[in-house]
Amino acid sequence: MARILIVEDEARIASFVAKGLRSEGHVATIATDGPTGLDEVLSGAHDLVVLDIGLPGIDGFDVLEQLRAQGSRIPVIVLTARDSVSDTVLALEGGADDYMPKPFRFAELLARIRLRLRQHGAGEGGGAGVREVLEAGGVRLDLRTRRATTDGRDVDLSAREFTLAETFMLNAGNVLSREQLLDHVWGLDFDPGSNVVDVYVGYLRRKFGPQTITTVRGMGYRFNA
Repeated sequence: MARILIVEDEARIASFVAKGLRSEGHVATIATDGPTGLDEVLSGAHDLVVLDIGLPGIDGFDVLEQLRAQGSRIPVIVLTARDSVSDTVLALEGGADDYMPKPFRFAELLARIRLRLRQHGAGEGGGAGVREVLEAGGVRLDLRTRRATTDGRDVDLSAREFTLAETFMLNAGNVLSREQLLDHVWGLDFDPGSNVVDVYVGYLRRKFGPQTITTVRGMGYRFNA
C-alpha cells in the first residue's frame, strides 16, 4: 500500500484516478489547487504525487520547482493536457520523474506509479508493499516480468489481457461491473457502449480455463479465487 497524492483541478479526472488507486489498495488523497498540493507534499504524508500542470493558484511547474528547492525527493508523475516537447523537457528538467499526456489510460498510469514506487522503495516499509506476484484460481501473474502461468504452464497474454487479468486477480472473489473494468483497463476515452470487455473476458477464459471467470448476470464478472 502506498499513499498517493493527486493534485488535479478537474474533478472527473481526479475522481477517476483516485477510484482506481483505491481499488488497488492504495490510499489516495486529492488536492485541487497548486498551493494546497504543495502544502500536502511538504507535509511528508505521501509516497508519490500525480501532478497536473494547469492548476489554479500556482501551476504544476511552480509546485515542482518549489518542492525540489525545499529538498523533497518524492517521486512525481506529471499529468497534463500539454503534450509539446518543450513542456515535457521543462517538466523532466524541473525534477519530474515521469510525464503522461491527457487523455490517458489508467493501466499505463498505474504501471508508471508501480515503477516509481519500486525505484524509490515507497510503500514497502511495515506494510504489504507493492505486490509483484499475484496468485488466484490456479493463475500466477508476475507483475515485474509480465509473465503469466496457469497450473505451471506459461500463458502468452497481450498487454491488455495482462492488465485485465491483473485487475481481476487484485479483486479475486469480488464482482466487477463492465463499467469498472472498462474504466480501469481501457481508460477515460473509450466508448462506454463497447463490448470490448466481454470480448477480452472470452480471451482470458480460453487461456486460463472457462471456470476461471464467472458471469454474474446483470452485475458483471467475478474471478474465482
